[in-house]
Amino acid sequence: TLVDTDRQWFKSKVGLETPETHRDHAFCAHAIRKPNEMLVVTNATKDSRFADNPLVTGAPMIRFYAGAPLVCSDGTALGTLCVIDNKPRTLTPLQERALQVLSRQVVAQIELSEALTQVKRLQGLFPICSGCKRIRDDEGYWNQIEVYISDHSEAVFSHSICPECVERLYPEAASEMRNEG
Repeated sequence: TLVDTDRQWFKSKVGLETPETHRDHAFCAHAIRKPNEMLVVTNATKDSRFADNPLVTGAPMIRFYAGAPLVCSDGTALGTLCVIDNKPRTLTPLQERALQVLSRQVVAQIELSEALTQVKRLQGLFPICSGCKRIRDDEGYWNQIEVYISDHSEAVFSHSICPECVERLYPEAASEMRNEG
C-alpha cells in the first residue's frame, strides 16, 4: 500500500476488492510511523489501536496484518509491503525476514524506475550538433538551443554576447570598445 496525507491505496492486491481507504483507517499509516520496524498485528480485534477500526468491524474483516515499511533512500516512507488476512495469524522469523527483504526490493525497483525516467528525460534533452551547437528536437529538426529549451520548458531568454564572441565575430567593434574603455 501507498499512503498520502488523506488515504492509503492498494497498488497491488490479491483477494481484496477495496482500491483505497481513508488514512484514518489505514494499518499502514501506523506502520510508517516507525519506518525501521515491521508492524505485526496478530489479532486486530484484540489490539486497542485497531479493535474499533471499520476494516476490522466490517468488510474486509481484517484480523491479521503484517507490514514492512517502504522507505526510500532519502528517508521518505511511502507506505508498506503488507499482508492481511481475515483470520488471526503469526509470522515465522523467516516470513518476517522475507517480507522485509521484499520491501527493500520494492523500494529499489521504485527508485530504479525513477532514475531511468530521469535518464531518458536527459537523453532526450541533449542531442547537440558538435559543429553549430543546435539541438535536435523530437521530430528530428535542428533548432537553436533557446528555441528547443523554450519549446520544452517555461524558460525565457534574454540575449547578449560574451567578450570572446565579440572578439571573434566582431573584431572591429571589439577594438573600438577596447579603445573607448
